[in-house]
Amino acid sequence: MQISPAGGGGDSQSHPGKEQQAAGVGILLQIMMLVLSFVLGHVLRRHRFYYLPEASASLLIGLIVGALANISNTETSIRAWFNFHEEFFFLFLLPPIIFQSGFSLSPKPFFSNFGAIVTFSILGTFIASVVTGVLVYLGGLIYLTYKLPFVECLMFGALISATDPVTVLSIFQELGIDTNLYALVFGESVLNDAMAISLYRTMSSLKSHAPGQNFFMVIFRFLETFVGSLSAGVGVGFISALISFSAGLDIDNLQNLECCLFVLFPYFSYMLAEGLGLTGIVSILFTGIVMKHYTFSNLSENSQRFVSAFFHLISSLAETFVFIYMGFDIAMEQHSWSHVGFIFFSIIFIGVARAANVFSCAYLVNLVRPAPRQIPVKHQKALWYIGLRGAMAFALALQSVHDFPEGHGQTIFTATTAIVVLTVLLIGGSTGTVLETLQVVGDDHDGPLSESLDGNNGYVAPSYNEDATSGNRLKMKLKEFHKSTASFTALDRNYLTPFFTSQNGDDEEEHGKIDYHPNVT
Repeated sequence: MQISPAGGGGDSQSHPGKEQQAAGVGILLQIMMLVLSFVLGHVLRRHRFYYLPEASASLLIGLIVGALANISNTETSIRAWFNFHEEFFFLFLLPPIIFQSGFSLSPKPFFSNFGAIVTFSILGTFIASVVTGVLVYLGGLIYLTYKLPFVECLMFGALISATDPVTVLSIFQELGIDTNLYALVFGESVLNDAMAISLYRTMSSLKSHAPGQNFFMVIFRFLETFVGSLSAGVGVGFISALISFSAGLDIDNLQNLECCLFVLFPYFSYMLAEGLGLTGIVSILFTGIVMKHYTFSNLSENSQRFVSAFFHLISSLAETFVFIYMGFDIAMEQHSWSHVGFIFFSIIFIGVARAANVFSCAYLVNLVRPAPRQIPVKHQKALWYIGLRGAMAFALALQSVHDFPEGHGQTIFTATTAIVVLTVLLIGGSTGTVLETLQVVGDDHDGPLSESLDGNNGYVAPSYNEDATSGNRLKMKLKEFHKSTASFTALDRNYLTPFFTSQNGDDEEEHGKIDYHPNVT
């Protein structure tokens, strides 16, 4: 966050202490809101009040403080204290949130659901982005909504397709949600942010190209950006594992060194990708996955406890501040409310696109799963309903103000902000009731959710011998993909883990079991 002086240039020169005083008061106000958010969130969670989740409470606190600032005619000075830029957002707030998402993945449920998670997060996000963009464009052609160029409609579809289930995952744990559904929601949320930002930046780079080149350029640019960022993140993760393994840092008197290196490598991955013109968010996500799976095992016991607590702490602080700022910004910013129809129909279009995403991908996944392991319709309905929008959509909307022409960017920013507030407050608050109505709760009261996910209740790669006579070509292709994930598991156990870590197979499974935290974008 950049703190600007509350007064003008001449005033700050004649009274140099006022600038520092204004910054101090601004930071004090931010700390007070953070403290209030954490305390209120704890009270709500303790009393099991699901109608106001923690993220919603943080959003409301920001709204109330911003509204009070307007009423008290202190908007200019308050706004100077909160002189927030998307550069700060992307460089300092999102990286720890995304890294923690990858770092907190438990390998067993993630890889046993790998095919379904990849289908929902990559193919599904692509479908949702395109469907939203096309519907917004068609709505503009028939004067139903604000008219935007086709590429800008696709950019809006990409940024608004990033889901943020942080509001509902904490409710999942409290209600004892079905472990299969939890694994799918968590896994999708980890990967679809990376997919959405790659799509958005790819579309943004195409605005200057000729229309005839758009389709092929989209495919090439997306593959270049996503695969390149993924490779950079995985490469940095393996380098960190190799250094920690070969350097012998896991001894008591070098704990400070190994912790410092572990904290620095994620930001090294992020800045490397950004410096190469790739996507740092994608890179740091996969760095987190690799470092948890390999590098973490090479740390001493005390260092493992420290880095786990450290990343959970900073991601929680960043995430809470994001929701506070979103609420504050809604109350303080000058929004473009002249196109209310665009906001209204965009919400409808997003619901249609989310349905196309969930139900089409679930159909593909169920093609290769035997009947007992298929994703039931009630889980599909729950996946559709809890597709909230949050931090990533808001951050990309902030950036769109600069990427789009003035009127277009402001309209999209206003629409995105309104959608985030409505989904977080209304859908987040009603999630508990809807899940109980769909009868997907109460299955995990016998033990901790993280343990259940590692047990037999989770989806596992199905056996294909029973279905070997099927002549469906698509089914066979999808089965081969699932078999390849099993082959990767064997490769990891037999070659990668012994090469990059000091743990054997049993130790790896033990370290692989970690608690799921609700702080996901």
